[in-house]
Amino acid sequence: MADEVEIVGLLWALWADRRELKVFFLGCVIVAGIFGGLTAKTSILLTQALPAAIALAMVRLAAGRSHS
Repeated sequence: MADEVEIVGLLWALWADRRELKVFFLGCVIVAGIFGGLTAKTSILLTQALPAAIALAMVRLAAGRSHS
């Protein structure tokens, strides 16, 4: 159920084009990926947490460029 909430949240953030929602839900995905990587399967770090961290970095970079 948590994955579905994260997916819907990210879709909402993209649709609404709200940076703070993107940051929040990507943060949730990162935390879930780290937790899953530590408690279930270490490959979750690479398949969930790492892509979310890259996406978060891109959101932050895009926000920095739009304010320049």
